[in-house]
Amino acid sequence: MSAIESPSRSARGFAIQAVRPFVYAPAVALLGLAAAACKEPPKPQRPVPTVSVTTTKPAPLPYVVTANGQVEPNRTVAVQSLVSGQLTRVAIAEGDEVREGQVLFQIDARPFRAEVERLQSTLARDEATLVRARGDSVRFASLAKDGYVTKQQLDQAYAEASALAATVAAGRASLQRARLDLENTTVKAPISGRTGQLLYKAGSLVRASADQLVTINELRPVLVRFPVPERDFEELRNRAGLDKPLEVQVIPNTADTSHVVTGTLTFVDNQVDRATGSVLLKARVANEDRNLWPGQFVTVKLQLSVDENAITLPSEAVVTSGANTFVYLMEAGKAKRASVKVGRPAGTLVKIDSGLVGGEQVIIEGQARLRDGAPVQLRKPAGASGGRNGGGRNGGGRGDSGAKPGATGGQGGPAR
Repeated sequence: MSAIESPSRSARGFAIQAVRPFVYAPAVALLGLAAAACKEPPKPQRPVPTVSVTTTKPAPLPYVVTANGQVEPNRTVAVQSLVSGQLTRVAIAEGDEVREGQVLFQIDARPFRAEVERLQSTLARDEATLVRARGDSVRFASLAKDGYVTKQQLDQAYAEASALAATVAAGRASLQRARLDLENTTVKAPISGRTGQLLYKAGSLVRASADQLVTINELRPVLVRFPVPERDFEELRNRAGLDKPLEVQVIPNTADTSHVVTGTLTFVDNQVDRATGSVLLKARVANEDRNLWPGQFVTVKLQLSVDENAITLPSEAVVTSGANTFVYLMEAGKAKRASVKVGRPAGTLVKIDSGLVGGEQVIIEGQARLRDGAPVQLRKPAGASGGRNGGGRNGGGRGDSGAKPGATGGQGGPAR
């Protein structure tokens, strides 16, 4: 039996060994598929960013201080009567242009004329009495030499003559004052200008030096007052000084902002306003066409000096990261980071104090997606059929990459 069973066991063992490869083959295949599924698919290639550039160029840049100002009359007078009385005539209308010395109002002059006549008669009487007293003092002096009058009588005659002389002098002064009051019943314009609202009509009773009749504003020339911050005031002192008649541009706050009126700086206040930290300045404007009106708000631009060979860029071209400021340059089709020091603003531009020397192609659009050394391509202008073209703003040209782009340098901004 053992001889017969041995071959059977050998046959079963051979069968098991022969089946094993077919049992493990599907498992191996599944493991291979699982391993292939765990591998990450290849990442898609990022598109090359499209940017616009401008070429820097040193150019003059004015230093301009911009402030909000208000127009005020060069002179303003609140007209009042110097005498009390009834207003009998109003010789002007509201809003009239008047000349210096022109009659504005008339006050009833009859009481003042009567006072003048009374003082004239009184003065004439006192002058006659003075003549008689002086004659008496002369006669008493000759009689005193011969002893016909006493020294006391002579002294009394001299005293009476001196007293009458003083009375005459006082009478003359009173008469002069009465004549002045009579003259002041006619109210005249103290300055040339434009009248405002009439506050009293004919028939009204006005009081001396108390009731305001009308206001006259001088409109040619006018003054424009505007405050400048203490920082700009320091620049004013350093660049132009305090006594230089600088030119001032005044722009009315109207729909037509292209209209500019030119004036001259005439006043610098002698102290800094503690409440606002600014210094008050005034400019005189001829205002011959009367475009400026008292009380009107305007924009004032004061040019202090000109920075020669300044480099400017659009403010959006400068990237700030923490305490660092930089721009992206385009060199050989790649973006290159360049650290810069930003100076004062000039409208929509900023002045670059250091980091650029001129001639660099600075990326002004699309730099938000850039990194140092990343490839870039120039933006195609609208309507371009092909080729890589550059673009810029504020003087930066857009054209073929081989064309010479424009420059932003030298675009002086109006504001500080």
